[in-house]
Amino acid sequence: MTASEHIWAQLPPMPAKQLVSAVEQYESAGLEGIWASQTFGAPFLPLSAAAAVSEKLKLGTGIALAFVRSPLETACNIMDLDLISGGRAVLGLGSSAQSLTEGAFGSTYGKPLAHMREVIGLVRAIVAKGHTGELGVLEGEYHKLDLTHFRTLSAPVRTEIPIYLPAVFQNACEMAGEITDGLLGHPLWNAQWIRDVATPALKRGLDKAGRPRSAITVNLQMFVALNPDKREAINDARANIAFYSQSPQYLRYFDGIGMGDPARALQACFAAGDLAGMVAACTDEMVESIALVGPKDEVLRRFHERVEHADACTPVIPHYGLEPDKIAYYTAGIADLFYGNGKA
Repeated sequence: MTASEHIWAQLPPMPAKQLVSAVEQYESAGLEGIWASQTFGAPFLPLSAAAAVSEKLKLGTGIALAFVRSPLETACNIMDLDLISGGRAVLGLGSSAQSLTEGAFGSTYGKPLAHMREVIGLVRAIVAKGHTGELGVLEGEYHKLDLTHFRTLSAPVRTEIPIYLPAVFQNACEMAGEITDGLLGHPLWNAQWIRDVATPALKRGLDKAGRPRSAITVNLQMFVALNPDKREAINDARANIAFYSQSPQYLRYFDGIGMGDPARALQACFAAGDLAGMVAACTDEMVESIALVGPKDEVLRRFHERVEHADACTPVIPHYGLEPDKIAYYTAGIADLFYGNGKA
């Protein structure tokens, strides 16, 4: 099977009836899985609700912020989700922006790759041996967990739960290849970055650990605005691309794809609180480079160009700044193209 046959969807928090309806549609359409992200609250809760009304869908935290809770809490949450779902949980862990982790959450950020490596190791140890009473004291640079008297009530459904790492830059891709089960490609990635930067970095990590390419699943997230009016699609996606590009941490990426100037302009507007200026600074070229926008044939051509390098994909609408009717329109477009009878 190809990446275009391993389709995932995003599941935001929503009222119960809407959630049940969405999950049932995803399941009946034969999707492989759904991601819930930590925009504000942790993603384990909507996924647990989805687990209760589905039988086959994989349920991924895409992403759970790795540094804003204890690794013990993260491990227990993903084991609970795996129990409720009968072994369908996938743990996506991300570092997010330093400003969010330290500012809004009041947590330690540190050196993100070293911190992430430590969290992954601790979570894996707890999932594997939390039921045995053998963990003792687990200590690293960022966490010290005294689990001498800790023991879960029963053995987990699985002693190994897949862990995915999202990435923007090369080092995270390399680390994903070295130590994780999956790489979740950032929706800001364009085709050039996937081909020339992310894929070679992933291979370096796999080679470092002596692992085959089959040891890891690459799932590419991508913004999709399917619309026969390409101009309208570009305009509708602009605010979303600007919003996702606001972090100064991403400037190296935008310089790498030749979009450094508009990225700096929109980030300056964001820092000044000028949201309208931020959106206006996001050029057509920037939108088209990142998002798949326009008529079906063009979207499909660019989609297949990207998924040559992937095992699965997650098309998402450019939701930021859209009115409810536009959200419904672009959601239906993705469903028709990727979930319907004429699947991509």
